Amino acid sequence: MSKVTTPKHDNYLIQLDGLRFLAVAFVLWDHWMPEPHALPFGKLGVNLFFVLSGFLIARILLSSKDKNVGNEGGLGKYLKKFYIRRTIRIFPIYYLSLIVLWLLHDPSVRGKEWWQFLYASNIYIVLKKTWLGVTDHFWSLAVEEQFYIFFPLLIFFIPRRSVIPFFGVLIILSVLLRAYFWKINQPWYVSYVTMPTALDAFSFGALMAYAQLYHRVFFQKFFSNRLYLWISSGLLCVCFLLSAQLTQAGVTQDENLYINIWERFFASIFFMFLIGGAIIGYKGWFKWFLEHPISNYLGKISYGLYVYHNFVYNHYHSPDYHPVVRLLNKLGRNMENFQNMHELQVLILFLLTTIVASVSWFLIEKPINNLKDKYAP
Repeated sequence: MSKVTTPKHDNYLIQLDGLRFLAVAFVLWDHWMPEPHALPFGKLGVNLFFVLSGFLIARILLSSKDKNVGNEGGLGKYLKKFYIRRTIRIFPIYYLSLIVLWLLHDPSVRGKEWWQFLYASNIYIVLKKTWLGVTDHFWSLAVEEQFYIFFPLLIFFIPRRSVIPFFGVLIILSVLLRAYFWKINQPWYVSYVTMPTALDAFSFGALMAYAQLYHRVFFQKFFSNRLYLWISSGLLCVCFLLSAQLTQAGVTQDENLYINIWERFFASIFFMFLIGGAIIGYKGWFKWFLEHPISNYLGKISYGLYVYHNFVYNHYHSPDYHPVVRLLNKLGRNMENFQNMHELQVLILFLLTTIVASVSWFLIEKPINNLKDKYAP
């Protein structure tokens, strides 16, 4: 069998780092601002991460497959490179956080070691019908790791001609599964944190990767048309409006079909076009924002920002003796009306989290990340 040639493409897309920053900013804003929120910024941020991850991971795997398929030991080399590089990038600060929390006797880790260390915290949430605590946000990391278990094998063995229908089927099945959970009256978070119910987000990203690699002219034309971006944003807004109407009519979050079924679907479509535009390259003020050195840097450390932000401060789980809680209380005693200055509080928390994530990046993540080319070139 002859080796398939992969079209050349840019490996580093600078505006995607700006979108990473935007995604993590949505999550942090949602977690630190008092409820209720005008929009589900946290969900939107995670969904943007999922679509972006689907694109990047599929692009890596499809390119690697083309280099290894048909070669002796090709599958082994393909899997080895992928899993070594993912392990080097993801594992260090995840497990460091869990170990530190375990040593501090944090209840979200103590007694739940296997769930946490095996990336199964989302399964715990679904089965126990309860959140964990300060590590609640690790559910999304669990979803990504579970996705990585089967996705590389599927990409390797699915013929190229079957990629589009395969991911189309995944999108449909994901929506149907969310509809099933809604129909049997499961809590809203069951369809939110379960890995198969997030497959439409990953699949839209994967379809983008396929188009960018093998249908460059179509990709350029399709994602250069801003009309699709505006239409998808309009559909998402309609979804939010219909959801808000149900909420105002007394429908609970668990019963709201737009929250449970359609929100992720339309958000994924919108983010597909948003990411597609960034791959081609936005102009004007959005280009300035996405490519600004600050946005670029914060995008690079976005994983650390996400992992550490709940440990820096959490409304529900940070105890009174937590140093950040003590700092906020001190500022509240010395600044008039500080308790109502929510934007200022978020800014302080963001700066503190950025310091922690920066120390982690330069002392832990970046040095370990540099080992990728040594062990999985």
